[in-house]
Amino acid sequence: MSKTKRHLLLISLFLPAIFCNTFSQNPIIRDQFTADPSARVFNGKVYLYPSHDIRKDTGRFATWFCMEDYHVFSSENLTDWTDHGVIVSQDEVNWVDPASYSMWAPDCIARNGKYYFYFPSNFKERYGRGFGIGVAVADKPYGPFTPQPEPINNVHGIDPNVFIDNDGQAYLYWSAGKIFVAKLKDNMLELASEPKVIDNLPTEGLIEGPYLFERNGNYYLTYPHVEYETERLEYAMGDNPMGPFRQTGVIMDESPTGCWTNHHSVIEYKGQWYLFYHHNDLSPHFDKNRSVRIDSLFFNPDGTIQKVEPTLRGVGLTLASENIQIDRYTSKSAIGSSIAFNDSINTFEGWKTILDMPNAWIKYNAVDFGNKKIKSVQVKAKSLKGGTLQIRLDKADGAILCEVKIPKGTGWNRMNSNIFTYQAGIHNLIVILKDGNPVEIDWIRFNY
Repeated sequence: MSKTKRHLLLISLFLPAIFCNTFSQNPIIRDQFTADPSARVFNGKVYLYPSHDIRKDTGRFATWFCMEDYHVFSSENLTDWTDHGVIVSQDEVNWVDPASYSMWAPDCIARNGKYYFYFPSNFKERYGRGFGIGVAVADKPYGPFTPQPEPINNVHGIDPNVFIDNDGQAYLYWSAGKIFVAKLKDNMLELASEPKVIDNLPTEGLIEGPYLFERNGNYYLTYPHVEYETERLEYAMGDNPMGPFRQTGVIMDESPTGCWTNHHSVIEYKGQWYLFYHHNDLSPHFDKNRSVRIDSLFFNPDGTIQKVEPTLRGVGLTLASENIQIDRYTSKSAIGSSIAFNDSINTFEGWKTILDMPNAWIKYNAVDFGNKKIKSVQVKAKSLKGGTLQIRLDKADGAILCEVKIPKGTGWNRMNSNIFTYQAGIHNLIVILKDGNPVEIDWIRFNY
């Protein structure tokens, strides 16, 4: 075997470990910061095009957004996400100021066998002041993408969004204090009409991040808007992609923890609608480092959108044989149960569940046990005085799967326990503290 072939083989062996992240809970990406998610369905798979927050502790970026490139992620089940790596960097784009770190919210669309990735950034000085919007083109949804040498002419702003109507006409939306729209030429690189301000939207408070989709003949223009102190997700409805629109309602309320921004996209996948959005889960004290979340979205019979309540559990099934992160819970007892970071300095290490009162409990929905009999459970946990966990199915007085004794100690242990009973199919898990000695739990996994 030649040296080149050996090198390529080694690369192929290591790629899955480098690029695969498996999470079915919120946030969905936990090895880097991701924000402003644009989700698209291409070839039966969901592709996610977020912006990429990074941290710099010097200059204005110590307190402001700092983004230098874009990754793309993909999934077939909204549970297992693959990171395909960097697709566009500020250093590779001719017209972008490489010191601006302003690669903000992007979007991507497919047309005529090509994929068009739209992104905003600060101009180099010779192009003028402010933000422009550029396009990178690829033959595959994960790239490689080639940036066009010039930004789109006559477009000044941020947060590009592209929509192709049923008649084939493409539209570009963006924001710059207000929300603008223009038709695109068939080449997807130039405007086919003059920019138009979309009227009848909020006139007070910041409005940005347009995202338009169509359902049953209704056009939904969705956008973040600061009605009070932080952004909430709102929408307007109309009969035409260029409006007029009527303000209709709120998709998601302001963050209860004060995250100043939210930014989103809406897709239908395998018969279910989903809202992709972001929150500062992994950076609770600095809301310029955000992380992407997903929750299901539903419509009323009249076509209006039901308000989405953000969850930690997120969407998708979790296989019983995977590490079940019960800290991404569906519900928990009002007292005696809490969540904390495993490492408050390195938040990418994730969270743990703390049960510290008798009968305190936490519930995790939608675990798929399949049809093959499970023999045992493994729990990663610790308890200073030693404690006992009880794992039940579906409800607090449901079938007892097992009891797990956690030994005394300050470090993490992995305990195995036999299963009392087995039930095939999809179930909810309830983990209960049987005695009063506090127990911290990292994850639970079932073994066949």
